[in-house]
Order: sequence, then C-alpha cells, then structure tokens
Amino acid sequence: MADHKVLAGAHVVLPTGIVENGRVIVDGGRIAGSAPEGAERIDLTGHWLVPGFVDTHNHGGGGASFTSGTAEEVLKGVHTHRLHGTTTTAASLVTGDMDFLTERAGLLSELAEQGEIAGIHFEGPFISPCRKGAHDETLLRYPDPAEVRKLVDAARGRATMVTLATELPGGLDSVRLLADHGVIAAIGHTDATYEQTVAAIDAGATVATHLYNAMPALGHRAPGPIAALLEDERITVELINDGTHLHPAALELAFRHAGPKRVALITDAMDAAGFGDGRYMLGTLEVEVKDSVARLVEGGSIAGSTLTLDRAFKRSVTVDGLPVESVVQAISANPARLLGAYDRVGSLEPGKDADIVVLDAEFNLRGVMRKGAWIVEPAVPATV
Repeated sequence: MADHKVLAGAHVVLPTGIVENGRVIVDGGRIAGSAPEGAERIDLTGHWLVPGFVDTHNHGGGGASFTSGTAEEVLKGVHTHRLHGTTTTAASLVTGDMDFLTERAGLLSELAEQGEIAGIHFEGPFISPCRKGAHDETLLRYPDPAEVRKLVDAARGRATMVTLATELPGGLDSVRLLADHGVIAAIGHTDATYEQTVAAIDAGATVATHLYNAMPALGHRAPGPIAALLEDERITVELINDGTHLHPAALELAFRHAGPKRVALITDAMDAAGFGDGRYMLGTLEVEVKDSVARLVEGGSIAGSTLTLDRAFKRSVTVDGLPVESVVQAISANPARLLGAYDRVGSLEPGKDADIVVLDAEFNLRGVMRKGAWIVEPAVPATV
C-alpha cells in the first residue's frame, strides 16, 4: 500500500474528456485502475490533473545546452524542464559540422538508452540559407541522403526527427530515407513553394518545424509552405506559444485549421529557459537574452526561446482561450504519438507511466510527478 497514492478531488483530463471530482491512482511508477483500502489519499480539490508534458523540440535549459553540454549538463537541462512539467524531452541539436554532430549524437544516444531523454532531433545542417534563423550559415549543407543517413546511424536508433529544407538538392530522397528508417522528416527552415512542400509531404514528411517561423509568409498568390502544411491531414504542426514567436491570431488560425489533433506545442528552448537573461552560445553563434527573449547578437534573429511548457499551457488557456482538453492533446498526447511513446506517456490511463502535472485553478504549476515520484510535490495535505 505504501506505493499506492490516490490523487483525488481534481478536474482530471482524460482522452475521453474532463472528469470532475476525479481521481488518478498511482501504483509505484504507473497509473493503476484501482487502489487498496488505506492507500495514501492526496486531496487536490480545485486543481487540475493533466498528463506530463512532452516536448519534441528543445535545445536546453537551466543554463545548459543539449548541443554543447556534457552529459551532466544535458541532464541539468532536462531536469530544469521537468520542474516545469515536461516529463518527456527530446534533445534538439543545432547546425554544426558533421563530425561534431555525430559525436553529439553518440553522447545523447546514451542518455536516451538510459531513459533520460526521448531521442534526438537534428535541426540542421540541412536547411536553407535563406531561412537559417539562428544557425551558422557557413556550416549549412544540402540534404545529401548519405549524410542524413550518417547522422541517423550515429544516433544508434535514437533519432526522432530531422528538420530539412526539402526543396534543396537531395531533399525529397532524404525524406524518403528518413521515412524508411522510422525517423520523422520535418519541413522547416525552408524557402519552399507551396508545390514543393506538397511534394515533400507526398514523399513522407509528417511534421512542420515551428510553423510560420523560418519559412515564407502565407501569401494569397504564392501561398508557400504554410498553406500546404496546414491543409494536409498527414502533417502535425509545431507551434511556439510564448507570445513572441507568434501573434495570437496566427496561433488561432493554426489550431482552427489543423485542429487540436494536429498541433504539437513545443518550447524550442535554449540554455536560458528557466535560467535568466544574459549572454549564451547557441551552437557557434552568440545569443543575448533580454526580457526573456533570445536574439542573435549579430543580426538580431530570434534564437530559440526561453519558454517552458507550463507557461505555454497557461497562455494557451488563459490568453488564447483554447479548451483545456485541446491544450492537453497538443502538449502531451500528440507529441507522445510523434515520438512513438503514446503507449507509455501522453495520457492519464491505467498502465501508463505515472507522469502527471498538477495545476491550480489559475493554471499555475503546483506539482510534477514522473514515473510515480514527485519532482515538484504539491503543497496539499495527504490523508489516509
């Protein structure tokens, strides 16, 4: 019975809807269907219970970079995001030379094998110099399938996603290669036309890397990639809801057109997330974070974010007025499916990992549980 906890009295968000005065039973590291007499009961009346957040696109946090940090620093970054409710994190790399990226993939794959991260996302170097954002243009290269394969192999089965400018030479063949290897081909940092984007989707691309950002704007005569990505049921669109990357109307357009089943809320966080303003390095480029907005020192491009997913959740509900169930889909269930992990995480169902976030009535984070252990313990009395 010591391993059983009954989280009771909350608004519980399940795949089937919201259960008022509901409960979630934790048995060891998993969610259970029933609890024995005398199990510990934690009264969460007035709170929300939602699944742990899942971030498919994250470059670091807590002062630590997934691109350049030691294994210990990467774990520090992962832990920083866990404190903010992200119980499952894929580690994203920015553009570097091929030898450096294969070396990083080796280090990160070990952490993935240990269950600390959910896999590796390569954002670059196969992106467009026209839409490079905060990537070092001198290190960009065409998506040659042999080089894409080299990175995938270096990740030892732990590559989750590769972001490509699919209009570049080798782009479509690289998309097909990734699809054949069970790795997500994501369209991003792209200067593609509408027609080129449709061709990439037909070749097997399934994700839009931070929709709207680092791609041509939606035009009425040249609709570009945004229209193609929003209209196709095969595409999940990433959105960075930090109030800086997207106007609320752009966010609403994406949610309304793609629907909550096709949105993944991401952080695209860099080192400064959960850490503070100051100077940082993103790959080879220097970044200044001021008032929580990260920009390149040279040129001023937005350089990732300082977002954490608890802030994205609260903003989505309180500022954007999205239904709680839709936000849970976009911040937990959909990204878990992308990572092939929905059998273990992404919803509050018996048999799954007990990854649970406790929010108060104003949607502030009050508790985080990962695999049955509190990372942030809610300040409420426990009763038997």
